[in-house]
Amino acid sequence: MTAPLPLVFDAPRRGMPPRHLADLDADGRRAAMTELGLPKFRADQIARQYYGRLQADPTAMTDLPAAVRDTIAGALFPPLLTPVRHIACDAGETRKTLWRAGDGTLLESVLMRYPDRATLCISSQAGCGMACPFCATGQGGLTRNLSTAEIVDQVRAAAADLRDGAVPGGAGRLSNIVFMGMGEPLANYKRVVNAVRRITSPAPDGLGISQRNVVVSTVGLAPAIRKLADEGLSVTLAVSLHTPDDELRDTLVPVNNRWPVAEVLDAARYYADKTGRRISVEYALIRDINDQPWRGDMLGAKLHKALGSRVHVNVIPLNPTPGSKWDASPKPVEREFVRRVEAQGVPCTVRDTRGQEIAAACGQLAAEG
Repeated sequence: MTAPLPLVFDAPRRGMPPRHLADLDADGRRAAMTELGLPKFRADQIARQYYGRLQADPTAMTDLPAAVRDTIAGALFPPLLTPVRHIACDAGETRKTLWRAGDGTLLESVLMRYPDRATLCISSQAGCGMACPFCATGQGGLTRNLSTAEIVDQVRAAAADLRDGAVPGGAGRLSNIVFMGMGEPLANYKRVVNAVRRITSPAPDGLGISQRNVVVSTVGLAPAIRKLADEGLSVTLAVSLHTPDDELRDTLVPVNNRWPVAEVLDAARYYADKTGRRISVEYALIRDINDQPWRGDMLGAKLHKALGSRVHVNVIPLNPTPGSKWDASPKPVEREFVRRVEAQGVPCTVRDTRGQEIAAACGQLAAEG
């Protein structure tokens, strides 16, 4: 039996929004209709508007009687996220959005268009409590968890913008979701899992994005990794390891003091066994800190022993953050590190980072208003 997550990982509940349609499953939506004195079939009707037509304004849901639209708006569509600004780079193909929640909380998401897909990097918390010293989000601290609906609505809004041609490149379809924005997803476990189900279920229960195109990232909350493995989902698990040795990881990823490398890799193996999915290991390469050749050897050896062929390493050149004393490793050092990992039989590639110039890359999201 796995131990419960410690209370220290429960974000403050202040400012959590009222109940929204996207917080509810099918039974919850029907119960809400009963509360409002409406026929139960309205539940699917409203959900098809929100998930299928990407419509979040009940007053524009023309298949609903005009007399009930305001009632539904007040009961199931509280203000969630208002865009404060969009900042773009890469000829508009990378767009960072700063959102303001109903209580004034700020958060960010990043939309990236590629020739063969469109990926949205979403936040699961406002801020982050993991305190990794090389990450701007972690250094800013934790404000609160996001609700299930606040997570889902980042996806709905991006899908609507792509469909409507509001993003450079013409009309398109949102295909991939990565929980790699602000926050530690598994520290907001229940709402994140509910959001994954809403994102991946077909309408009227969700947005219909394939589970295999969803990535959930974690710094290594081992009990929650095991719990996620038992959910019956087929999302990709990404483990932000950043170094293979406990001595350094205790500093780079402070949660390692609770769940060391061996325990994290054991949980990752359990996830791979249960889901049949390959594990993605994220490794931010930092000059003179974790880029030594012997660490590449150790990383490859430990991953091969724990996961065999069911693992892939993403090396991420460290993205600069204001006031940080650390920088990305030189390219020759990066190439040697990759070579050392691959020599142990573990696939290893360098991530094509997007959005550095607009502080939209990994570890740079700070939601400054």
